[in-house]
Amino acid sequence: MAEEKAPPHDIEAEEALIGSLLIDPDAILKVASSLKVEDFFSETNRMTYQACFALYQRNEIINQITVAHELMRQNRLEQIGGAAFLSHLISNVPTSLHAEHYAQIVSNAAIMRRLITAAGQIEALGYEASPDIEASLNKAEDILFQVRMKRDPRDFVPIRDALGQYFEEAGSLRVTQEGEVPHILTGFAALDEPLGGLQRSDLIVLAARPSLGKTSLALNIARSAAVTQNACVAMCSLEMSREAVVQRLLASESGVDFKRVRLGHFSEQDEMRIMEASGILSEAPMYIDDSPQLRVLDIRSKVRRLHFERRIDLIIIDYLQLIQGEGKNETRVQEISKITRALKTLARELDVPVLAVSQLSRAVEWRASHIPQLADLRESGSIEQDADVVLFIYRDDMYFSPEEWSKVHDIEREPYPRGIADIIIAKHRNGPLGQFKLRFVGRTAKFANLEAEPLPAS
Repeated sequence: MAEEKAPPHDIEAEEALIGSLLIDPDAILKVASSLKVEDFFSETNRMTYQACFALYQRNEIINQITVAHELMRQNRLEQIGGAAFLSHLISNVPTSLHAEHYAQIVSNAAIMRRLITAAGQIEALGYEASPDIEASLNKAEDILFQVRMKRDPRDFVPIRDALGQYFEEAGSLRVTQEGEVPHILTGFAALDEPLGGLQRSDLIVLAARPSLGKTSLALNIARSAAVTQNACVAMCSLEMSREAVVQRLLASESGVDFKRVRLGHFSEQDEMRIMEASGILSEAPMYIDDSPQLRVLDIRSKVRRLHFERRIDLIIIDYLQLIQGEGKNETRVQEISKITRALKTLARELDVPVLAVSQLSRAVEWRASHIPQLADLRESGSIEQDADVVLFIYRDDMYFSPEEWSKVHDIEREPYPRGIADIIIAKHRNGPLGQFKLRFVGRTAKFANLEAEPLPAS
């Protein structure tokens, strides 16, 4: 019978690290935040490091005498080999200069062992043969993701390094050498100026009442990011099929009436414009998932998978209230709260902006002024709290007829705002609030800058 292979480990590195801690009381400061007790393979080394760590937590000095006393207090001194073992560790390490290097070796071996453990857990999932295949795949991916997350714990960094990173990222408004887009431009200067584009790790909520164009605006932003910046966009469309999404994108890009695109009733000239638009869009790094019933766990799993393959720059979810809860006897408000917190966590985990389209409560309709307020989000859990940016769409022409408008406005000075949308920055965690206008071209499901001329009739 073949001898069983030992898991990855390096006893010499473990001993050299502990020896460094025994001869240099300050060495623990370099490794304590990244190296855990369970990272040690040898039980003897694990117990010795645990004694060092216990002293560190109590702000006590670490040396051969204090560690021996701590091990004795825990009834473990003889178990590790007595004071002679500690002397052995010290004699083998002339200097503590390489403590961080030894810690990295120990940590890497521990990660490899966790990977082996994860493989066993995934194997067990396979043997369970659960009928819910997607749930099993999600669990398997989550197991691997946890291994990856433990590999790079966040820690304090000096302001010098943070400033260096800032200027490095600010040096280019487009793609960096690694293919990373620093921030996403929406394509609307009036929005990009106050926001500085859609920032990485931000949760941006785009909310409006039905039929005001929130999906169209989200698609316009997706198109601008993918086509103009070559940014990789992942879109989870829970409401519309991918065919409907493609039809809207084609109408917007070509300028051909959306109804004609949807029904396939267009002229030869229209067809040429659609084919040209198709060529532009087909080269864009945009990915669409139109699964109608998604939990936030499913979204997280699918997005992470694509991120590891392609490195995503923007995630769009249309729309938030259609995401399913986990079915744990919670109210819908509680479910939405968990969903928004999970989306914010996803934005930080992958370091990408997440743009979540959201419905507004009916309270908008009951007020004399139908302009949305942050309070209209409060019935939907913690959306307002978790979001870094909240954008509202409001259109006077959806609430007032031309006749009603003329009764209270001077038409010469304030003409009827047909197709004029107010975009309201109602919350901006890191910048100014504001309001600006865009033109909404309904027949092509497209927003345009107000100064732009309306597209010609096709």
